[in-house]
Amino acid sequence: MRLPSAVSELSCGWLLLTLGGLALLRSRRFKLKFSPDKVDTMIIQAIALLDDLDKEINIYSMRVKEWYGWHFPEMAKIIVDNLAYAKVVRAMGFRTNCSTTSFEHILPEDLEATLKQAAELSMGTEISDSDIAHIHSLCDQVISITEYRVQLFEYLRNRMSAIAPNLTALVGELVGARLISHAGSLLNLAKHPASTIQILGAEKALFRALKTKHDTPKYGLVYHASLIGQAPQKLKGA
Repeated sequence: MRLPSAVSELSCGWLLLTLGGLALLRSRRFKLKFSPDKVDTMIIQAIALLDDLDKEINIYSMRVKEWYGWHFPEMAKIIVDNLAYAKVVRAMGFRTNCSTTSFEHILPEDLEATLKQAAELSMGTEISDSDIAHIHSLCDQVISITEYRVQLFEYLRNRMSAIAPNLTALVGELVGARLISHAGSLLNLAKHPASTIQILGAEKALFRALKTKHDTPKYGLVYHASLIGQAPQKLKGA
């Protein structure tokens, strides 16, 4: 039994519409999965996390130095590096243990001798076992976050070398990643003119200068690139 022509045309139209919809859906999913605009998402997330880690490390390290400084105030002037300071506090504990503690894997020999001499003459106050336990926990946080930051930076370096090798060669991993993050994607960054890339990251200063009719900024994020730092003064901002 043959169906009326109108019904057959309706069925064929519905079938074509369904197939077209499925094809469109698969096409969109394919583009979403393999979109070239999204390959740099990992870089954007990694550089944002790296900046967050730097802030956390600085805050925690400052807290360690202020807290332990009541017990051994001279140590902060001797050991400037945050990671080395945390490791020394973790290994030494009370400053009275300084003379019997070996720091050969943390400090140079001359710096270790200076530290032990300062511990003998320190004017710091006494602290309790509970105090040192909490300070040790904070030192563990500084050491752990710093070690993870090293791993994250290596990951970011590998990603930048694979996705944006030319940009990395020009301005370095960190500046390149910040430019990509600020532009939103590597594709957006590639579409920007050179004048825009030059002041990328200094938009607030630019608009403030235009509003107040002062000199506009010459650089944004690219100011931290080694190429800019090595350029002669007469060529900067050209």
